Formats: sequence, C-alpha cells, structure tokens
Amino acid sequence: MNHYVTDLHIHIGRTRSNAAVKITAASSLTLENIIHYAEHVKGIDVIGVIDSHVGEILDQIEEQIRSGVAYERADGGIQFSNVTLLLGTEIEIYDENCHGPIHVLAYLPTLENMRAFSYWLSKRMKNATLSSQRIYEKAVTIQEKVRELEGLFVPAHIFTPFKSLYGKGVISSLTEVLQPSLIDAVELGLSSDTAMAEQVIELQSYPFLTNSDAHSLEKMAREYQMIQMKEPSFSELRLALKEVDGRKIVANYGLDPLLGKYYQTICASCSQPMTGRRCLICHSESIIKGVSERIKELSLGHSKVCRPSYVHQIPLEFIPKVGRKTLNRLRAAFGTDMNVIHNASKKELEQVVSPKIVESIMLARTSDLVIRAGGGGTFGKIID
Repeated sequence: MNHYVTDLHIHIGRTRSNAAVKITAASSLTLENIIHYAEHVKGIDVIGVIDSHVGEILDQIEEQIRSGVAYERADGGIQFSNVTLLLGTEIEIYDENCHGPIHVLAYLPTLENMRAFSYWLSKRMKNATLSSQRIYEKAVTIQEKVRELEGLFVPAHIFTPFKSLYGKGVISSLTEVLQPSLIDAVELGLSSDTAMAEQVIELQSYPFLTNSDAHSLEKMAREYQMIQMKEPSFSELRLALKEVDGRKIVANYGLDPLLGKYYQTICASCSQPMTGRRCLICHSESIIKGVSERIKELSLGHSKVCRPSYVHQIPLEFIPKVGRKTLNRLRAAFGTDMNVIHNASKKELEQVVSPKIVESIMLARTSDLVIRAGGGGTFGKIID
C-alpha cells in the first residue's frame, strides 16, 4: 500500500459572463497551473477539481487526453503525469426541508458519468456553467442521482456559519435534510478539527475529510489528508473511505481551528468577539456564530470511533515574515511546501532563512505558536 496526499476541493479560476464560463490563460487557477502546482510546489498526489461539471472544463480535460498529456484511468480519475485529478462538483441545496442553503460535493468516477450528471444538473439550475450554484431539486433526490452514477456524496465545510449543513441547513440533525446512508464522508472545514467534530454523535459513522477549498494556487494543500491506497484512483478512494483491506485515511492535516475564519462568535456590527447574545461594545444582537459555539449546540457524546490523527499544519503564508521572496527561497531549497513545513531539519532551514522564521516553523510543528482566534470571516493570526 502507498500513501497519497489528497486535496479534493479545488476551484478553477474563471471569469463570469452571462453566456458562459471563460477559461483564460491569464487566470492563475488554470487546469495546467493546478496540475503543476500540485506536483512541483505543494506536493499533492490526488486533487479534486470541483468545477468539473462545467462543459468548458470537461472539454479542456478531454483535449488534454486527446493530446496525450493525460489519460482516463480504468479505475476512475484522470491521470496527469504524477497527479490524479478526480472529477468533482460543488452545488448548493436549499429545498423545502432546509433552514438555509447547504453546499455539498459530489465526485464522479468517469468523464461519461460527469457529463451525464452535468446534463442532469443543467435541467435544475439557472446557470450550470458556474460552480457552487443552487440546484432546484430535493436533497435526497440529488443523493440518489449521485449514487446512481456511482459517485461519492460529501457535505462540504459542514460547520461554516454560511451555506453548510450545520451552519445553516439543519437545526440539530442531518436527517432533517439528507439520507444518512447516502453520505460517503463529511468535510470538516477550516475552523474545526477531528477533536471538535467527533463529539457530534451522528457523525461517528462517517470518515472526515480535510480539504483546502482553494480559490487560488497558494491556498492549495492548506488542508489535505494522507490516504493509504494501492493506486491514486477514484475506486481506491471509495475503498479507502470504507476502510477495505487495509485502505484508509492515515492522517488528516489542517489548520489549527483557531486560525479558521469562523472559529469564534463575532458581533456582525462591530466585529468584536462575543460570548453572550448581546455585544458588550455596541450592544448589537446581530452575530456571526462561531463553529466552536455551534458544535456545542449539537448532540454531543464521547467518540467510539478510532480516528486518524489530525495534524495541525501552519501554511507557510501564515508564518510571520514569510513573504514572496522568502517563500521562493524555501521552495528552491526544499522543493515542495510539504518538505518545508514537515521535513526539513532546523539546521537545513537555518541555511536558507532567518533564525526568527526557522523558530516559527519549528514551533508550528509542535503547535506552540500563539494564535489570535479568527471569526466572522477573518482568519486567525499568529502573534509574532
């Protein structure tokens, strides 16, 4: 069994128009750049592009196959050199059972299946050429369609206060909207980790995914998971989520939840942290509820599941005094960000960057950096 680094929530950068999605060479998040960054900069083996339902993107992938740059794997996924692309889509559900919109991810094994799903979506969306668009269909019907097409269904960033399962969609249980047996995994989001999420009793039967939700190249691998599989393919991912014959998620890597944009509750009027129902600064009762508070409202218990370890990872861009020039020096010396963050020795780092930066990187590995918690849409910050 091999270990593969997977980030399954990456957006392709595009400009919007009323007519169609335009993929431009000037966009940093082109398919070519994503593949290059995954392999040579970030150190990712498997990526999930969640705009793959868009016709122009499917056409672009098929052109890459025709030109010999990629090929479609028999066991699912598109192979580009040393990176496997999994075909995904992010859609917004808001049916009569939802209390607010919910974002979900669906992954399909083949181009044919994604084409079929794209056509099905186009009959239920106002603009199927854009990602994260609202679908006018019952949530369970969507789950059933994904299962019919041999796909995987994953609620996205499940605790985020906006457009997520627990943040807006349900009051107390996912059963209010979704069919539990048709969920293959759940994505935690940047403001929670395993220790927080495993307290929610009804989540104990689902694997936890940690993905970047990247809207730029630098955000790729902000969160990811190490998965033990025979091959980097769709079929192997499915088996790993079910822990078949030794396949499994080995570890989740992600932000310390304090660094997330929605960890603590914030006053929506003056952006000050809140602990009660009324802001002590401006006296407003309008709040953006933090993930830490929302989890406490759900049905909690003691986990009975042996989970993979969750490794708190500090992306290099969060490290104080690491600007573009310093980042380029580190990458030139050590190859990928993974090597800098996790593998390079203190002595090796000292030959490339200042002692202060080396100290921060080493403290990040032991979760000993001081962090000011994020909330209300603003990331937390490392206190220098």
